[in-house]
Amino acid sequence: MITHRLSGKMMQIKNNPEVAIAGEWFTAHGAGIDMGYFEAEENAEIAKKLRLAFEEWIDNGHNDFNDKNTIILCIRLTDGTLFSNGKRYDIEF
Repeated sequence: MITHRLSGKMMQIKNNPEVAIAGEWFTAHGAGIDMGYFEAEENAEIAKKLRLAFEEWIDNGHNDFNDKNTIILCIRLTDGTLFSNGKRYDIEF
């Protein structure tokens, strides 16, 4: 995901990288990893993928890609639960 390095979320992840994500049918745990500046050369490939995936809104003014604190946050999943058609699937990544 794209976020700001000085956000409260990133300050918490810096102190404790254990994170969780959730949606209507999926929950998971993992480790939050600051991948660095969005426009950094080493992030060119993933930045291109993110621009394509979020092309409808990525340049709506919400993100300042000139700000070196605009970063890519990777969440490396460790385990999760998927609910589908009344069944539960526990997943280890």
